[in-house]
Amino acid sequence: MVIVSEHAGFCFGVRRATDLAEELIAKTEKNSIICTLGKLIHNESYTRYLAQNGIVSVDGADIDSLYARAEEGYNVTLILRTHGVERELKERLEGLSALCPRFKVVDCACPYVKKIHKIAYENSGENKIFILIGQKNHPEVTSIVSYCLGEYHIFLDSEQLEEYLKTAKFGEKQVIMSAQTTQNLKEWKKCQEILKKYCTNEKIFDTICSVTEKRQTEAEELCQRVDAMLVIGGRDSSNTAKLYHICHDKCPKTFWIQTKDDIPFDKIGNSYNIGITAGASTPDSLIQEVKKSMGEIMENFAELLAEAEADRVKIYKGATVKGTVMSISETEIRLDLGAKSTGVITRDNMNIDNAAKLCEVFKIGDEVEAKVEATSDVDGIITLSKKAVDDVKNWEKIVEYAEQQTVVEAKIVRAVKGGVIANVDGAEIFVPASMTGLAKDEDLSKLAGTVQKMKIVEIKDGRKKAIGSIKIVAREERKAALEAFWASIEEGKVYEGPVKSITSYGAFVDIGGVDGLVHITELSWNRIKHPSEVVKVGDVVKVFVKSFDKEAKKVSLGYKTEEENPWNIFTSKYAVDDVAEVKIVGVTSFGAFAEVVPGVDGLIHISQIADKKIDSVANVLKVGDVVEAKIVGIDEENHKVSLSIRVLLAPAEAEDAE
Repeated sequence: MVIVSEHAGFCFGVRRATDLAEELIAKTEKNSIICTLGKLIHNESYTRYLAQNGIVSVDGADIDSLYARAEEGYNVTLILRTHGVERELKERLEGLSALCPRFKVVDCACPYVKKIHKIAYENSGENKIFILIGQKNHPEVTSIVSYCLGEYHIFLDSEQLEEYLKTAKFGEKQVIMSAQTTQNLKEWKKCQEILKKYCTNEKIFDTICSVTEKRQTEAEELCQRVDAMLVIGGRDSSNTAKLYHICHDKCPKTFWIQTKDDIPFDKIGNSYNIGITAGASTPDSLIQEVKKSMGEIMENFAELLAEAEADRVKIYKGATVKGTVMSISETEIRLDLGAKSTGVITRDNMNIDNAAKLCEVFKIGDEVEAKVEATSDVDGIITLSKKAVDDVKNWEKIVEYAEQQTVVEAKIVRAVKGGVIANVDGAEIFVPASMTGLAKDEDLSKLAGTVQKMKIVEIKDGRKKAIGSIKIVAREERKAALEAFWASIEEGKVYEGPVKSITSYGAFVDIGGVDGLVHITELSWNRIKHPSEVVKVGDVVKVFVKSFDKEAKKVSLGYKTEEENPWNIFTSKYAVDDVAEVKIVGVTSFGAFAEVVPGVDGLIHISQIADKKIDSVANVLKVGDVVEAKIVGIDEENHKVSLSIRVLLAPAEAEDAE
């Protein structure tokens, strides 16, 4: 039987690069030149395939001539390899691309490699020593150390690292350590232990690609279950070399091949079970060719071994199996595994809510994937864990969210020392207090039970730990909202928002992330002494833009409207010669002021108060009196009203007097 490792072959970064290269091949037009800077991936057959389709590999010495072709009118596309390129060279290429639009640079560096570039740049320089565990002169390694700003060292393994640390003197310098993405996981763990033994202020970044880790773990497990192992990959592929050494340590019949033509059939002999894994730069087509070749040789054994393989290969501790639900109780479900065995998953081995009933979560006939925890040859019962499989899948999602910087919704489970724990797709994410968005020393428990938007900002694959940030999403949303606000604001535009604060000169209203000022004179048509006479903090009010300054980020708002203008209300209701019931609001030596409508007062001159001469207005009228008066004059320009009581008392005499 031929068993191909699940994670063999192209990783995410390599597949992304090859897909792009093949898209460019399909779209190639006249006057187009497409090249890769160095080998796109470390696989000779794929490099030949690209060359046959017009994409050749060039080096730094060819850049000037390529740029010259672009200036001549050719469309030149330069693809940067998956292993990354040196910082200085990349900056030069970006500069040339900016000068000439026909010279296009496409960066296909693996996201994991770019992550280490950033780590090296931000964690090197003065008072720091950067250590990289990797293969010296490998393209990925040379690109990483080019981002270091100060002292750095490259060591192949833990032995070289310890030799250096024995005599190294760091003083006050901090030691930073990272690893090539394809580094052997066990060797990397040794390096971490050694560094911690010699340093007290070390800082370690887990930068081994998660897919590399899975591929190595899977290969190590697979090679122990087969009679012979084939490792497919280029001779200059670092991750293929590490796969070979991992497998060879556990399975002496391990062979490193590049194509199906390299399969050593004479050395494999009569091996019944053949395992296949492949480096990250190995195309699926090569893997399938090798599998097919081995399958043809072993065809005669297939029928004889089929039933034995079902029990021996598929059902073993640590294997992932699929089964059909055949019974459900309150505490467990039972699966038909199709191999004369019954799988049992207890409630403790499931990621489900404590209040949920198993009969509501599962149905008879459902297919369930689980991991084998234990086997029993006596009763044929296989103890399974669905939780173990779910945890792996959930972690893969978390890694993907981190790589793609996806905004996710997280339920805050509880507050802990220094932060809160959030649940994202079944995985627990730690959010430090500084990343929650709450003020310093604010009670973190207030977030418990809430659903928050967040991003995964750091992954620690070795410990399956992840750190999230609520604050960064809130900051991005606020920035986007502010940009949208200033892009759409215009005079007269109406907003609705809460009153955020009140001062002696006005009120500030939140109109979408920006606080605009309603001046006290804009709050009411009537005279007021303080804005609190009209609004209070928390009131939701409608306002409109009177003016704004984008550079100063200031907005002046209006609150009172023309429809509420007392003068407009007065003129729409009254005209000259109309009689109105008015209220005396002020008494002077020359007459009395009376309120006709709220906000509009008219003057009753002393000569218009009575049908006879009076010595004092106060002898006839006092504040608060309500009397009838005739409107005898309206001054539209100055908003003044003249009233008369006298004409109502003696109209005929008043007319004669006039």
